[in-house]
Amino acid sequence: MNNTEELSKLRTEMKEVTGKIIQLVHTRMEIAKKIGTVKQNLSIDVEDEKVEKDIKDSVIKLAENLGMDLELSGRLLNLLLLESVRLQNDQVDSQKISPHVAIFMKAKEMEKKGKKILHLEVGEPDFPPPLSVKKELSKIYRNKNYHYTDLLGIPQLRAKIADTVGCGIKSDQVLVTPGGRFAVFCAITSLLKPGDELINIEPTWPAYKECADLIDVKTRTLRTSLNEKWNPNISKLEKLVNDNTKMIVLNYPNNPTGKILPQSILDKIISLAKDHKLFLLSDEVYSDYSFVDFNSVLQNEYDKKIMISSFSKTFGMTGFRVGYGIANKEIIGKMKGIQATSMTSVAEPMQYCAMAALGNDIKDNVDLIKSRIDLICNRIQKMKMKFLYPDGAMYVFTQINSGLETSDVVLVEKLLENNVAVAPGSGFGSNYKQFIRLSACQPEDVLNRGLDIIENYIE
Repeated sequence: MNNTEELSKLRTEMKEVTGKIIQLVHTRMEIAKKIGTVKQNLSIDVEDEKVEKDIKDSVIKLAENLGMDLELSGRLLNLLLLESVRLQNDQVDSQKISPHVAIFMKAKEMEKKGKKILHLEVGEPDFPPPLSVKKELSKIYRNKNYHYTDLLGIPQLRAKIADTVGCGIKSDQVLVTPGGRFAVFCAITSLLKPGDELINIEPTWPAYKECADLIDVKTRTLRTSLNEKWNPNISKLEKLVNDNTKMIVLNYPNNPTGKILPQSILDKIISLAKDHKLFLLSDEVYSDYSFVDFNSVLQNEYDKKIMISSFSKTFGMTGFRVGYGIANKEIIGKMKGIQATSMTSVAEPMQYCAMAALGNDIKDNVDLIKSRIDLICNRIQKMKMKFLYPDGAMYVFTQINSGLETSDVVLVEKLLENNVAVAPGSGFGSNYKQFIRLSACQPEDVLNRGLDIIENYIE
């Protein structure tokens, strides 16, 4: 057999093997649908981490015996697992958990119909941006600051951000984005690929998993508990790391718990990331609302860190949509590629407003939020609710009284019927169906009226 004939034969074999793989994948998907139906009948969660681990252990052992690349094996398996979960989720027709944004939108719809809703669910500060922002808005048209800008953001803003955060950061390490959420999106989508794994520490803001799901990245979850004072177990975290793990996500001060990691735990997480050469994505949007010592990951010299922040919470500029990411120049270059492809850059007027906000004293804002958190904590303590006093952020994450014998979603719906909106705990992780999140972003009289309704209901 000459080379040409051998090549033709091998190509025929490749085609046949590929066809068999597709047939087996089809069979696997049909089995996944049947499993989904059974899970629906049993009213159990679609995702089962123990079962997934058993499958992965088996596949990795087989790959080792075959001498196959373990990372490739893991990525292929993750894609199959993700597709199975997607199919089973499509079959579930029971009520889906409503995250805080969905509750907010439902409350707004009720308001359009004449209902007066007390908003204790959304993290939108009620105070206005600094006066310097108002003055800047009036100057923007006159100064003709309404054009396309550098994809990274206007140089003056990036320089001012770099100077504000310190830690030796240079302006070319800053990417200005339309809100902190898009900086998260740029980081995850530019640095990870389908079949990779990301580790998420719950309870947490759902955006990280949402971004991962969008590009078929598998999310591994480390769950923390109130009994552990929301501290992540490092031993459990280490066990989640494998050949496919590429990123650990941190969200501190945490949304929803307000937890700030002790330095000793943060150091261990950074050390773990270094040992395995993992990206470390740190969402520090609430860092200005820290009531105990907070240390940014930027204070560590690890080269694969990415810090995310925003002007929304600090300066009451949620509608301006300005956030930023800070990392080394190579990472920023990759994140810029996503932004350039999807939306070019942040609107120039908003960037000038952000620059005007920087440097303003935010102590009054921080004191205001803390006093409201004190009010909430004092009230719910008298209701015999269990919670940990927040180290920072704008929320109180409290456990529902066991005597109510209800889930967060049912309680949230009942409270909304009584004109008060709160966020369901399960919006921050499926293990937190006995929790609700209360936001401190409303005036004290609104908080008190909302807490009165909650107290009357649970009694």
